[in-house]
Amino acid sequence: MQTFNYWPIVWWVVGIVVVLIFALRYIIIVRQSTAVIVERLGKFSRELKPGLHFLIPILDSVRAVVDLREQAWDYPPQAVITKDNVPTSIDIVLYYYLTDPVKSVYEVRNLNEAILKLTMTSIRNISGSLNLDELLVSRENVNNELTQIVDVATDPWGVKVTRAEIKSVNPPAEILEAMTRQMKAERTKRAVILEAEGQKEAEINKAEGEKQAAILRAEGDRQQRILSAEGEAQALITVANARKEATIAYFQGIHEGGASQDVLALKYMETLEAISANPANKVFLPYESSALMGSLGTIKDLFKDVSSEPAPLVSKAKGK
Repeated sequence: MQTFNYWPIVWWVVGIVVVLIFALRYIIIVRQSTAVIVERLGKFSRELKPGLHFLIPILDSVRAVVDLREQAWDYPPQAVITKDNVPTSIDIVLYYYLTDPVKSVYEVRNLNEAILKLTMTSIRNISGSLNLDELLVSRENVNNELTQIVDVATDPWGVKVTRAEIKSVNPPAEILEAMTRQMKAERTKRAVILEAEGQKEAEINKAEGEKQAAILRAEGDRQQRILSAEGEAQALITVANARKEATIAYFQGIHEGGASQDVLALKYMETLEAISANPANKVFLPYESSALMGSLGTIKDLFKDVSSEPAPLVSKAKGK
């Protein structure tokens, strides 16, 4: 009876399994944003880029698979002491990515731990040179300085630090309470100053308004007085002109009636006395210089004659 030989099938199965094992191990697909470091006989051979790659069995081996994307490393809060000897804790986030995967594998033993130690040492040095108030208000400057320091130090490791961010600064509770009181006092001070400035501005504006009002009132009074004085002067001038014209007309009538010079002089004096009775009147002398200047010299004698013999003077004037 003939027996079935299973050994060829077994060998085929074993061969297929071995091929699959080698295929799974030495046929590599590298994904995007990833780099694979390959060694040959324990020595760096090459860096595999994204795509399909074949390794030489037994000779080639994968040393590391490196992620080239930017990473955010959130460090635990670290205790620091400021320049004014205030203990506090700082929480930091560091952003970086790998520029040279080979250096990140061969130049440093544990990349993340090395970056952590370097960052903590740098932030302690920076915090030790600043007061607590400066540390709280100068976060942007601290972030920039920390980024620059860590970036320069990690460059030999093939790491590029893009930025470092301080998440929080946590002083002790008693320091926070004192800062709260100080902030409240400062705000109260600013409120008082602003209120005083407001009152000052209000008083200045009020005084300026009163000054302008007084100036306007004075200007109005002045204009009113000027107009009133001009009106009174115009009225006086008009009255004086009217009286002047009446007097001239009156004496012209006397001249035309043939009155003597003595009678004319007496009438002039009576008229002038009537005109000058009011102190506000302006007196104009409406006599003719050629006709009356000669009779002024006889006015004194005329008054003497009038006071001693009034009846003959009147009858004489009537006879004239």
